Amino acid sequence: MPETEHLGLLGRESPESAHPGRRLSELVEQAARCTNDCCGASSLVSDRGTERSAAVTHPDLAGLVSAQLRSGDGPIPAALERGEPVDSADLLREERWPEYRAVALHAGVRSSVTLPFRRSGLTVTLSLYSFRPHTLDGAPHGPARALGDLAATCIVRDRSYRAALTELDQLGVALRTRPVVDQACGMVMHVLGCDADTAFTVLRRISQGTNRKLSDVASAVVKKRGRGLERELVSLSD
Repeated sequence: MPETEHLGLLGRESPESAHPGRRLSELVEQAARCTNDCCGASSLVSDRGTERSAAVTHPDLAGLVSAQLRSGDGPIPAALERGEPVDSADLLREERWPEYRAVALHAGVRSSVTLPFRRSGLTVTLSLYSFRPHTLDGAPHGPARALGDLAATCIVRDRSYRAALTELDQLGVALRTRPVVDQACGMVMHVLGCDADTAFTVLRRISQGTNRKLSDVASAVVKKRGRGLERELVSLSD
């Protein structure tokens, strides 16, 4: 498949592909297919070093990723720290990362390269593996790099899109509940003889003290038309 088609698949829009795990799965499959002598790939997304998602083309490669995250040692941690490609041309002669080396050789991997892609506090790593030594030298400049760049951009875009949807949903809830909150504030103002700011503060204190949504508290006040709440409202306004 031509590189442009790989890029088109990775950048396509769908509810499933917008999930980071789905983006990573697409990335590793396509990067492995378009890289010569590549026997598999893994990818990891790290959000400021805390939230992480990963994908691999083969279950055996999951051990390579988990060993590095567990020990904090290996090409992936090194690439996350340095922000530049980290390779191991021949693991039989590799003196760094003994745990990673042992797990890799056990899986038949003789060489690997890890490419990092940083965007807005988020880092995506793409690791390529080969059964042969000295076969991935051109990977940092090949089509896998373009795929990784696009994947990182898509994941950041997807995260911004989800955040915008959440904000819109919250705004919608606020707009729907605003009338009942305003009505409840008016009743509290009448009972307490206070201003609007004080009335709202009272409702918020009831919400926090009873672990109920502000809209639910307001609805209860409106339903009772403020009756029977005088003593409670006065105590909360002090």
